[in-house]
Amino acid sequence: MLINFSLENWLSFRDKVTFSMVATRERRHKERIHDVSFGPNRTKILPISVIFGGNASGKTNFFKALSFAKKFVVQGAQPNNLIPVTPYLFDDQGLARPSFFALTILIDSKIYEFSFSVTQEKVWEEKLVLSLNSRDKELYHRRGQTIEFSEELKKDQSLGIYFKGTRDNLLFLTNSIFQQVEIFKPIYDWFDKTLLMIGPDSRFTLFDKFINENDPFYRIMNDMLSNLDCGIDHLSLADVAFDSLNAPPKALTSIKELVKEGQTYRFRLESTNERIVITRENGQLIAKKLMTSHLKEDGSEIKFNFSQETDGAQRIIDLLPIFIELFRYKSNIVCFIDDFDRSLHTVLLCKLIKGYLSDFNKDTLTQLIFTCHDITLIDQRIFRWDEIWVTERDYDGAAKLIPFSDYKDIRYDKDIRKSYLQGRFGGIPSILFPGSLVNRGGAAESEPG
Repeated sequence: MLINFSLENWLSFRDKVTFSMVATRERRHKERIHDVSFGPNRTKILPISVIFGGNASGKTNFFKALSFAKKFVVQGAQPNNLIPVTPYLFDDQGLARPSFFALTILIDSKIYEFSFSVTQEKVWEEKLVLSLNSRDKELYHRRGQTIEFSEELKKDQSLGIYFKGTRDNLLFLTNSIFQQVEIFKPIYDWFDKTLLMIGPDSRFTLFDKFINENDPFYRIMNDMLSNLDCGIDHLSLADVAFDSLNAPPKALTSIKELVKEGQTYRFRLESTNERIVITRENGQLIAKKLMTSHLKEDGSEIKFNFSQETDGAQRIIDLLPIFIELFRYKSNIVCFIDDFDRSLHTVLLCKLIKGYLSDFNKDTLTQLIFTCHDITLIDQRIFRWDEIWVTERDYDGAAKLIPFSDYKDIRYDKDIRKSYLQGRFGGIPSILFPGSLVNRGGAAESEPG
């Protein structure tokens, strides 16, 4: 689970901001709070958070920060390549100083804090801390080309050797996993497998498991589709000739080399937005494309290519597997969706959120975080105050991130949606023009005669 995420000097975020999934003392919806105990300490963690804000206020930049942290931990940077980090560019100081990222995460009842500071050229600092009963235990602390290990880790001399082989543009955590060091694997796996980042155009790639009639999720996926009134009865796969796929020849050649016997490869055709599944059986490549089935008035079936569906229906199909994974018993994924309400009706959006929250129990370890513009969700019947955040820009363009729980005058009987629209919590655009969008320079135009 994610406990905190801090960043500094990243895109529109000049100063340090901290996003927290730690519950406050608020009493509403306390039944869904996850109570974590480690020794004599207790931490109450929230299952959901939503971030509102005007256009260009920093919501997507915050999403990009966590996406960058995930990718940099999991993949690193190639030799001689720059680190793809973008500092705050509105003053010269941002260009000169490193960008900072820090995450506090819960893994198997242990709390870790992992942080690093980077410029495009190198990693300046990196630290991994384990939180114990009454103190923090620093497992290692890297400063440039030096590193200090805990007394326990110093006994493993191979760690020092692996650090000497760590490039300037690579995290030691990442390189240690590349060198098969098992002690740090839980932290790496959290970034790689637990943290799921879904952008507006991202696709949940494991869609074929929800189309296989032998998979237990097949019925769940199609039941949800039929209940959401999008006109689709069920999904299926149709055979298609591999060589006829409308993809660049280099991409098809790469797939031929990539897919080995018994393996599956999934991708989206950029030209048609089709979802394709490639497998190799008995040496032959087999291609299938995603189809949607609708029922006609007489009960017979008609099939459509996925690209023929509306953008809203495609969005539903892409998101439903994520929610099925969130609903799965003892799943532990942390899912962050940017622009969650894109192409989704308000009623459908609320149904998905309420459905997710209604299934909570003591074994639920998943978290859902998303950015959104749909203000109907600013509702105390759905969210706690500490689960609602806003982004806004200062007068000099620097972005801030603020939870509703910071505002002390919110009452349980207050219409917080109205207060938000009135600008009391920030996070709304400042519209300066009084009327027409077009500046006509004061000159009146005559109507055509």
